[in-house]
Amino acid sequence: MHIKETTIQAFDSLKANKLRSFLTLLALVIGVFAVIVSTTAVAVLDNYFKNTMSLMGSDVINVSKTPAVQMGSLSDDIRNRKDIDFRTAERLEDLMQIGRGMSPDEYFNTTKIKFGDEETEPNVGVRGSNENYLANNSYTLEDGRNFTGDDIQYGRNVVIVGKDVQDALFKNEYPLGKEIRFDGKPYTVIGLLESKGQIFGQSFDNFVLIPYTAALNAYGGNRNISIQVRAPEIDFITETVEEITGILRVIRKVNPGENNDFEISTNDSLSGTFDAFTGALYMGGFAIGLITLLGAGIGVMNIMLVSVSERTREIGVRKAVGATRKAIVSQFLMETIFICQLGGIIGMALGIGVGNLMAVWIETEAVIPIWSVAGGFFGMLIVGLIFGVYPAFKAAKLDPIESLRYE
Repeated sequence: MHIKETTIQAFDSLKANKLRSFLTLLALVIGVFAVIVSTTAVAVLDNYFKNTMSLMGSDVINVSKTPAVQMGSLSDDIRNRKDIDFRTAERLEDLMQIGRGMSPDEYFNTTKIKFGDEETEPNVGVRGSNENYLANNSYTLEDGRNFTGDDIQYGRNVVIVGKDVQDALFKNEYPLGKEIRFDGKPYTVIGLLESKGQIFGQSFDNFVLIPYTAALNAYGGNRNISIQVRAPEIDFITETVEEITGILRVIRKVNPGENNDFEISTNDSLSGTFDAFTGALYMGGFAIGLITLLGAGIGVMNIMLVSVSERTREIGVRKAVGATRKAIVSQFLMETIFICQLGGIIGMALGIGVGNLMAVWIETEAVIPIWSVAGGFFGMLIVGLIFGVYPAFKAAKLDPIESLRYE
């Protein structure tokens, strides 16, 4: 029997039992939807994370008191670690031989910025660092200049302005050389940053950057900070990490044999942690979907067994006019596969659409997980074959004479 004829018969069989077919399809759709929506959403997050990590140079190493990515609550040992302060950052910079471009990183306050009669919302971050911060975090100057060594050494009240702050304050004037105020102090604008976008609604451009020495004068210095260091080349990441580890253990007086009381992370290590997290999400989605598909497959087998019983006389007629067992098996298998593929297509379409709502929410590009779609297609083919074999062979084994007598 031709595939086209079998497909038409399968469709007619679905139309003949609309409610039963609808419930069977619904179970299939839910199963495929559960798998595709979870894998699509995780693929969006994975893609977004990789794009975000690309905003920081691949040769940048981060030093922090606690892990950069935290799974669950922190242990007492980690919470009780000594803070990493600016003095530690300065000593690390003095002692490094391989590492380059050390920049301390600390948010000192969240406040409103004023210029004349204009002011921002009170949600602008005041970040303190040095001349290496822009390079370490892939910011680009749109105009003006970066900090100099003298700006840092003398704690000058100069400021580099993020794009959001620039747009809010300087609608009719050019910012360079102008004086803005926040937290009771004036700062001269020396640099303007190009826009960098946002993550989960959190803007990368809604901040001002001042010398960390000026920030210490304004806000005080008893703080826990993070430190960024660049390797001279990507191939020297390992050597640079080892050097930083050794220097920090000496500075923080960590005894031989004791664990580090600080965390060092790179793009690769963060990616590995995130890959483990997304891998667990993928497995969870697959497990839920497979359980649902198992129930749906049993439902498909049930509807096909009922179909065999209802079409016993039809089977008898087909056998009486010369239909072979192979033809009967092919017919019922094709009908089962048709139902499964129809449910699979609907489930995949809904899953991709709903999964990409995550992309809309975090404002990134949509993702179509091709491997997951291909897996869904072949998975439904396998479900159709597994759960359609028994009904198909039961139909093929029916005695034609007894089938013709069936009422």
